[in-house]
Amino acid sequence: MKKKFDLVYQFKITLKDIKPPIWRRIQVPGTYTLWDLHVAIQDAMDWLDYHLHMFEVIDPSTGMKMKIGIPEEEFGEYGETPPGWKEKMSDYFTMEDRKADYIYDFGDKWIHKIKLEKIITREDGVTYPICVKGKRASPPEDCGGIWGYEDLIKITADPNHEDHEEMLGWIGEDFDPGYFDVKDVCFDDPKKRLRMAFE
Repeated sequence: MKKKFDLVYQFKITLKDIKPPIWRRIQVPGTYTLWDLHVAIQDAMDWLDYHLHMFEVIDPSTGMKMKIGIPEEEFGEYGETPPGWKEKMSDYFTMEDRKADYIYDFGDKWIHKIKLEKIITREDGVTYPICVKGKRASPPEDCGGIWGYEDLIKITADPNHEDHEEMLGWIGEDFDPGYFDVKDVCFDDPKKRLRMAFE
């Protein structure tokens, strides 16, 4: 059963160090946990949630940076990373503390800059979460991080490059780095995603 909520948090999510910028603007229920926000970011950015993730946020009790995500012991190791599904989003995002980082795929290391733009009253007839705006397609999974993505763009744009055909075969000829349409964004149920992650 879904929690009732009155407040909606609007975030702008921007991939760090990529130009032209790749970004999304999303609105999510104020009752969300950080796990729920993770799922919304994954879906808005069209990631596939194949890899680990982590939030770097300010601990409201100490003012120091802390990491929240998936505890290492869930994968057979030990660590002190608090689980995102036990942490309320509203404890870490306020109009005084608006910014945080979200890191996805510790190999490619995609760093997303998260900015809380505003907190608003939910609108009748709107199903949340929702993506209201964005620009450009997200990089393909496992393309090698920022530098791999830049190489991919150069190679696919140059029909004379020796790796052009091979790269198009891997990425697909339909990939358009400039394309984005909010109508294509489909949000998954965070609870279902959590169950699937630990089956």
